[in-house]
Amino acid sequence: MVPVNAPRKRPEDLRSHQWYGTEGLRSFSHRARTRQLGYLPEEHLGKPVVAILNTWSDINPCHAHLRDRAQAVKRGVWQAGGFPLEFPVATLSETFQKPTPMLYRNLLAMETEELLRSYPVDGAVLMGGCDKSTPALLMGAASVDLPAVFVPAGPMLPGHWRGETLGSGTDMWKYWDDRRAGLIGDCEMAELESALARSPGHCMTMGTASTLTAAAEALGVTVPGASSIPAVDSGHDRMAARAGMRIVELVHRDRRLSAVLTADAFQDAVTTVLGLGGSTNAVIHLIAMAGRAGVRLTLDDFDRTARTVPVLANVRPGGRRYLMEDFHFAGGLPGFLSRIPELLHLDRPTVCHDTYREQLAGARVHDDDVIRTRDNPVAAEGGVAVLRGNLCPDGAVIKHIAAEPRLLRHTGPAVVFDDYRTMQRTIDDPALGITADSVLVLRNAGPRGGPGMPEYGMLPIPGRLLEQGVRDMVRISDARMSGTSYGACVLHVAPESYVGGPLALVRTGDLITLDVAARSLRVEVDDAELARRRAAWTPPPARHRRGYGALYDEQVTQADTGCDFAFLARPGEVPDPYAG
Repeated sequence: MVPVNAPRKRPEDLRSHQWYGTEGLRSFSHRARTRQLGYLPEEHLGKPVVAILNTWSDINPCHAHLRDRAQAVKRGVWQAGGFPLEFPVATLSETFQKPTPMLYRNLLAMETEELLRSYPVDGAVLMGGCDKSTPALLMGAASVDLPAVFVPAGPMLPGHWRGETLGSGTDMWKYWDDRRAGLIGDCEMAELESALARSPGHCMTMGTASTLTAAAEALGVTVPGASSIPAVDSGHDRMAARAGMRIVELVHRDRRLSAVLTADAFQDAVTTVLGLGGSTNAVIHLIAMAGRAGVRLTLDDFDRTARTVPVLANVRPGGRRYLMEDFHFAGGLPGFLSRIPELLHLDRPTVCHDTYREQLAGARVHDDDVIRTRDNPVAAEGGVAVLRGNLCPDGAVIKHIAAEPRLLRHTGPAVVFDDYRTMQRTIDDPALGITADSVLVLRNAGPRGGPGMPEYGMLPIPGRLLEQGVRDMVRISDARMSGTSYGACVLHVAPESYVGGPLALVRTGDLITLDVAARSLRVEVDDAELARRRAAWTPPPARHRRGYGALYDEQVTQADTGCDFAFLARPGEVPDPYAG
């Protein structure tokens, strides 16, 4: 790790010195108000000031333990000679925030950026993990470019029910379908309510949260092995304290995020996500994070990499058996990456080491079924494929390892829904004539149409088909889906229907062809007919006329470019405030 005897910055070289160390009236006022807070001069003057950005709240079960973990971070900061200050920031509770926390990812990114820029801080510890919090915190911190360490919330403990080990999210979808099919009843569902999620922490499947915290570790912004430590394990407390110690050393070495978040780091994060069989949501978030770091990352980078990396993590839903606690004790991400060193850039720095090669030294795998060998992969290619065609000229994605193989090349008639509520109300209507061969299409669920691109993409299968044993169908939308979901779901269709993308022109009965091997998605309608339909298409009214929603509608980019705000994603320097 970064040596503890690294050269120390002089007090006057710290950024916080602008607030505390000069002779003017403002500096006197800052010191006086710090005394008002109860701090002695020797507690903070001349020491690195560390902002701890905490996404804890009473309504975020994934982060319920982060109030305590912040205390561990503070221990580490104090131990290393720094001065910690905890800041509450937007919590982005995946479970409760509607229409989707994705609508507010950029808001947390803005809050992170402006908070770090406007206060007397020299470095930051970012505490998150629930799906959108990881990219939001790193996007904002990258835009400020201070030294920073990310502390992942960690996965919850596995669920247990009637002799089965449950995966949050993934088994929720499974048993809900069983209930709709009449296979289980209210008593079983009542038991499952208390069995699916039994501790603080994010989903313990390889859903979006686990995927993105693994991506953060692959980027090099966490303590080694941090991303898979169970949330309630004492090792998680120790990791948080270690992060607090690290950030003080990073401030003294002036190792900023820009030194870590390089093009090579993002390529390794893409390789990691695909090799883990991770969430499709990582595509959008990594593109947005890279953009904030000044790195160009595209859908083509994902598809090219997917053809070179095998899926080695046998973790649900892409895998068939294990959960994140199994993955952690099998070797965690260091063990996983030790299986694919030739696919990584090992000479780049991290927050803890001068090279990633040093960070992975000694990493081992302890269970070859949880983390597979190269000659026995879960899948020969990365778990996400990028599709193109006349239905998605700017791209779409599918997590094909979580779909039934028979559907990966399929042609069927479309059944089109213009909004999610209508789909919910009518999906079981026999008059729609939905069969197992139908292609369910949901539109107006993208970045602007959703609004916020909700996780609507795993469209429900009609109950009468579930009763017949059908458990997967081809489904297409401009929405996202939960990383814990599964099925032949084509997602992130770009451009979205709400802004006039080709999905807006599809009609019920049109034949649609999905061919994952050919990376193709097409509606079998000739160009002249599509042109006639486009001429008759009318743009829908704006979702919001004022407030944050209006800003979102005006500034959000499409899925293929990360759904960031245009004014935040563009290059340009922002000066530090004058503190005197």
